Amino acid sequence: MEKREDGGGAEAAVFSPAEIEYVNYGGEHHLPLIMGLVDDELSEPYSIFTYRYFVYLWPNLSFLAFHKGKCVGTVVCKMGEHRNTFRGYIAMLVVIKPYRGRGIATELVTRSIQVMMESGCDEVTLEAEVTNKGALALYGRLGFIRSKRLFRYYLNGVDAFRLKLLFPRPDPLLSINSNESHNHSDHPQDVYSELHHNVQ
Repeated sequence: MEKREDGGGAEAAVFSPAEIEYVNYGGEHHLPLIMGLVDDELSEPYSIFTYRYFVYLWPNLSFLAFHKGKCVGTVVCKMGEHRNTFRGYIAMLVVIKPYRGRGIATELVTRSIQVMMESGCDEVTLEAEVTNKGALALYGRLGFIRSKRLFRYYLNGVDAFRLKLLFPRPDPLLSINSNESHNHSDHPQDVYSELHHNVQ
């Protein structure tokens, strides 16, 4: 599914990052907001059943960004077993054009990533158009790598890159007694904090 993150084409909004409010999906009243953003901005059409599949089963992985009551961005994700791994998947990511390039997409994605890490995911994947330089740059800064090129993946005939983020795993040989077992590098929350800090 395509994530549209490239900027341009609209006058940039004037706002302070502190004015952006991020909220978890909170119920049916948020669904039209997500659908409106995605339908307007992304290259692939989705039915209401697709949206409900994601937000009803994984509401904790969907976030919305608001500026003075206006929904300006959203991310929709899922997670589950996939070939002997527990995988997170970023299905949709949208920030409307006037608000791009100000860290909103990064904040939305990293909030979802944090939940995935805390839930025990081994990796996160997504697809993005090979022509979507903004999305590819964003995910590259977050540590995603291009694992595969998918030819004519989208209905518009454009190829996609499958991107993947692997989470570090604790070393099973480390002792679990004493304070050494609490090495900060073995805790998903700390790894996430370092990752998030590096992309601001």
